[in-house]
Order: sequence, then structure tokens, then C-alpha cells
Amino acid sequence: MTILRNAALAAVALGLGAGAVAIAQNGPVETRPPITPYKPAFPGQTRAPEQKLGVAFNVVPVAQNLANPWAIAFLPDGRMLMTEKGSAGRGAPAPIPAQLRIVGKDGAVSAPVTGLPPITSAGQGGLLDVALAPDYARSNQIYFCFSNPDENNTNHTALARAKLVDGPQPRLEGLQVIFKQSPSLASNFHFGCRIVFSRDGKVFLTMGERSVLPGRVQAQDLKSLIGKIVRLNLDGAVPADNPFVGRADARPEIWSYGNRNVQAAALHPQTGELWEVEYGPQAGDELNVIKKGRDYGWPTITYGVEYGPQKKTIGEGITQKAGMEQPVYYWDPVIAPSGMVFYTGNLFPRWRGSLFVSGLQPQGLPGGYVARLTVEGEKVVGEERLDLPPGRFRDIRQGPDGAIYLLQSGPAGSITKLVPKP
Repeated sequence: MTILRNAALAAVALGLGAGAVAIAQNGPVETRPPITPYKPAFPGQTRAPEQKLGVAFNVVPVAQNLANPWAIAFLPDGRMLMTEKGSAGRGAPAPIPAQLRIVGKDGAVSAPVTGLPPITSAGQGGLLDVALAPDYARSNQIYFCFSNPDENNTNHTALARAKLVDGPQPRLEGLQVIFKQSPSLASNFHFGCRIVFSRDGKVFLTMGERSVLPGRVQAQDLKSLIGKIVRLNLDGAVPADNPFVGRADARPEIWSYGNRNVQAAALHPQTGELWEVEYGPQAGDELNVIKKGRDYGWPTITYGVEYGPQKKTIGEGITQKAGMEQPVYYWDPVIAPSGMVFYTGNLFPRWRGSLFVSGLQPQGLPGGYVARLTVEGEKVVGEERLDLPPGRFRDIRQGPDGAIYLLQSGPAGSITKLVPKP
């Protein structure tokens, strides 16, 4: 009785209501041994108590047999824009081009949208995130990010915008590439590439440090755009209030630095601040609240180690250092996070306010999963893993109908949605 009473009080304190009793288990949901010997900087920074809210749902198929899908964005009428990353076709399979398509509410997939720029589709690169401009209803503008080919077999993350012309043969018009990461590197990894619009009419673009050592060492270098999150005006110009504007030793586009590979980001529904989840190496996936001009530590500090059985330390081999931010939460072993959403809908009242993080491939497990986090302020106080068939969950979004949509990557990818069980 004491456990249930305390769980009920916790649920009320978290704004869940007396009917949404959170059932706290005896320990964390993560029971695998950690990869590293590192200890958290504060209680609850990792392995939060398991907290099940008892929400029953059905998994409903929406679209099947998709070619390497990466992201979805909802059009005003409930249809979806969907990016297909593309692939280089190493080995037997033929190359698959990067494509942008429209998915109907019935799951029907359109012909490819024409008018895309040249795109490098290799490794983790390709056509990645897509988002509707804040004034889409008037402008029909969309934004998308991709891996952009450059000289000498190098490439970089780029952000473009264009007008979407709908119809039987959809197309893009007025294409503008408004931002290019610099410098370009010879790597097919760690492009980051999530797009988030802020409440003050700006756009955030997340990026990676390209996975190779020449990129890693630039993540905390303010003269480089490697391993950064940038903040731009909607036309790609630099906002006057960015933290490093006017400094000769820094790129003015930078909002935060010391980021490894950020493929998940969203605005907090109450505070409007940017939250992100970024990949750690072997261990140390991080949930961060991104503050203006802050250093998030990579590669100097990290809760991860190098890949391989030797578990070689990275950077200074420490997890904390003055002037460098701590993650709100981290996972060890990793979950390979690639999507996140704060749930604000009415279809699942008990989930309202929860943060959902989709994962690709946890270490030692057959497939990814979706973690539901209970967040109180800037602290994670509970974690739940949804009871889903294993899959590589690349993206997660809240639909206009209040359902939660999941995109599974791969050569036979899919879109499904979670709806309440009758």
C-alpha cells in the first residue's frame, strides 16, 4: 500500500492527475551491466526508476515497404512528407536514390517529389530531416537537410528550403541551399541533421562531428562548424543575438558546441527551450537541454568509451569539467537515439507531458525500442520502455490526430501509429 500511495502522490506532483497512477518498480528499467565504470554526476542522471503508467495501446500499420525512410512531417491535411535517405548500393543491391515523397492518410505513397539538389547517399548520409516552414499555410515552404557532396570526395551537412507544389507529380520550386556546414570532410557518418523551429521565428539545425578524428577534434573549436548546433534566420542569415556574433575567433552561426552527433531534437512545450538527444560512442547516449553559447563537452568529457573490447578512454578520460555542461540524463549501455517528441496531445491523457525517445539498436539487444521519460523540470524521474515489436525506430512524431507515429528504417521500412486500445 505504501508503494502505491507514494506512486499516486508522485503522479499528482508530476501533473498526471490522481487517476494516472505511476507504478514505480523496485529498480531501473535498465538491468544490463554498464559498459563503463563511470558514475553519474548527480542522482537520477542515469538508470531512472522504471515507471509504468498502464497505458494500453494498439500498433496500427500506416505505410509499408518504404526504402530507407528517415523522417516524416505532417502536412495540414494530415498527409505526411517523408524522406527516404537513399543508399550507395555497396555489394549486391543497386544504389537507391534519395527521395522525398508524400504519404496519404491511407498509406498510399506518391511518386518522388522532383527538384531535389545533388545528395550524397552513403553510410549515414542522404536525404535526412524535413520540416514545414512556420508559415507553410501561406508560403508552402518546406525545409530539409541532407549530406551535400563537395570537392575531393568530401561532404557536409546542408540545409535547404523550397516551395512544395502538390499534385499528381509533386515538385519543388525555388530551391535555396541556405546553410552549409564547414569544413567538408571525407566521411559518410555523423551528419546530425534535425530541424527545429524556435518560438522567436528562428531555425535550429543540429549537426555531428563526422565520426572521424579530424572532425572530432573540431567539436569544441569555435572557428569550425563541426560538432555544433546552429541557429539561423529563416533565410539562412545569422541572427544578431547569437552568442558569438562579433567575435573574430568564432563562427557566428553557432548556438552550442561540443556536440557529438545530434539526430533528435525538440522544443520543450512549456519553456520553449531546445532539448536534444545525441549519440554517445560505446555508452553515453545523452539527453541535453541546450543553452545559448554552452559547451557540451565532446570529446573532452563523455560517459562513453571507444568502440571495441579494450574500452579505451576518450578525451581526458573524465566525465565532468568546469565550463562544460552535464547531460540531464544518459544511457549506458546505449539505445542509439534518433528521434524524440514531447507528447502534448489529448489521445493519451496519461502520457501528456512525457518525453518519448526512439532508439535504433541498443547494445546486445535484437532491435530498438521507444523509451518514455517522465520529466520534472530538467530532471528525468522515471523511464518506461513501450511494449513494441523490436525495430529500428528512426523517427517519432505526434500526429495531428494525437496518435504517436513511429518510423522504422531499413530497406523495407514502415510507418505505424500508436492509438488507444478500446
